[in-house]
Amino acid sequence: MAERRERADAARNRQAILRAAEELLAAHRPEDISLEQVAAAAGVGKGTVFHRFGNRSGLMYALVEQRALALEQAVTRGPPPLGPGAPAADRLGAFLDAVVELVTRNVGLIAAVDHAAATQRHGAHDEHPVYVFWHGHLAGLIAAQAPDTDADLLAHLVLGSMHSEPVLGMLRRGESARIAAGLRVLAAGLLPAR
Repeated sequence: MAERRERADAARNRQAILRAAEELLAAHRPEDISLEQVAAAAGVGKGTVFHRFGNRSGLMYALVEQRALALEQAVTRGPPPLGPGAPAADRLGAFLDAVVELVTRNVGLIAAVDHAAATQRHGAHDEHPVYVFWHGHLAGLIAAQAPDTDADLLAHLVLGSMHSEPVLGMLRRGESARIAAGLRVLAAGLLPAR
């Protein structure tokens, strides 16, 4: 019984920390938020934040994962065209639109996570579970429609464009429709009509 209670307390602390970080992100850039601020806003000790997330980068990664979970669920279990049941070309367009929307809503956070990956993990953002899922889904859609292409590479190229500073800058300036349209043009070229 005590073990179950500790788990419930740990889950509540995790949610309180993530909520506090979300609230702070609404008012501050990710790089301006300290774990001390998050702990104070969550009503937990600084050690609890460190224990749960390791460091600020770990907390930012957890926030990205939380925000991307809804997209993953829509892709795996939602209605078409984003979910199963639509042709690969339709799913690809819907997926790219959803990725642009998610990145646009979280451009500062994603830029901070990319920066942390480049400085602390030696550029290994492609190991992050969100990236791994997005890449696998995208590569699968490309391979389903164009099996003779290097779907793995093409998926990296498409997703890599979302991590470039020029594209992030356009998203910050509100040019998400332009980015989505450009990605759809790329997708049309990747998935030739059959």
